[in-house]
Amino acid sequence: MLNITHHQRNASQSHNEVSPHTNQNGHHHKIWKQPMLERVWRKGNSPALLVGINSFSSCGFHLNSNMMSGSNGIKENSHNKARTSPYPGSKVQRSQVPNEKVDWLVEWQDYNPVEYTAVSVLAGPQWADPQISESSFSPKFNEKDGHVERKSQNGLYEIENGRPRNPAGRTGLVGRGLLGRWGPNHAADPIITRWKRDRSGNKITHPISGKNVLQFVAIKRKDCGEWAIPGVYKGYVDDPRNTDNAWIETEAVNYHDETGEIMDNLTLEAGDDAGKVKWVDISDKLKLYASHSQFIKLVAKKRDAHWSEDSETDCQGL
Repeated sequence: MLNITHHQRNASQSHNEVSPHTNQNGHHHKIWKQPMLERVWRKGNSPALLVGINSFSSCGFHLNSNMMSGSNGIKENSHNKARTSPYPGSKVQRSQVPNEKVDWLVEWQDYNPVEYTAVSVLAGPQWADPQISESSFSPKFNEKDGHVERKSQNGLYEIENGRPRNPAGRTGLVGRGLLGRWGPNHAADPIITRWKRDRSGNKITHPISGKNVLQFVAIKRKDCGEWAIPGVYKGYVDDPRNTDNAWIETEAVNYHDETGEIMDNLTLEAGDDAGKVKWVDISDKLKLYASHSQFIKLVAKKRDAHWSEDSETDCQGL
């Protein structure tokens, strides 16, 4: 979690909860609707740390899942983290799934995935669904189910034996793992950017590509030591918490400070699950958590910013 502190103004305390979210090491965070910046700028019961959201919104854009996905809504080779072991926050080993057996269309009669749902989920907190086997639980998959959004950003998903099936393919594990909802678990987060500037306030251009250098707010995760963005794009996310029956989908909105003036009075503070937080230059040399490199590349393309020293591949191949 990332906290951005502003010392001059408090924002509204109101929130609109949409779904639960669990980070990789098992800590649960709530995910909120608009204003999106408020989720990462709040810690516990401290004052809302949101300033200038209207200014950010005027410069914001949504990252469309079609920019990253194939015709079936899931980009090829986007299902690697979801097959890693051990499962986050546990010692559970997934059944191994070779690349050629990931697709559900490939017949695999000997497929024998491990069943696992975390104790914290089975305890029945408000943000989690009951077990499918409970007679009082009748979820409406592929549609809005009361206050729970069970529609996928990638279209209809199949239901097998009463359980939703991961649209990206087999993961070697059934159940929900650390995720609260059966089916898609929706998130909404910002990618916060600004132009890198010199001491005189002038934009810095890359000496080889000739394009302006864009910076984003990055957190260094305590669990794996990788740098990450506090947010992602719109659609399925290849995440180590995904299972055959529960997966993460998210929507990233880029909030860009064009002049740099809004960010001058902000102090970045790392939350409980982040070791460090800082502004990081965007380029293809970044090594980021999960699928975040692809999302950052989309932002660089949209802003016509520097990405690669190779002019032929600069922000290409999306």
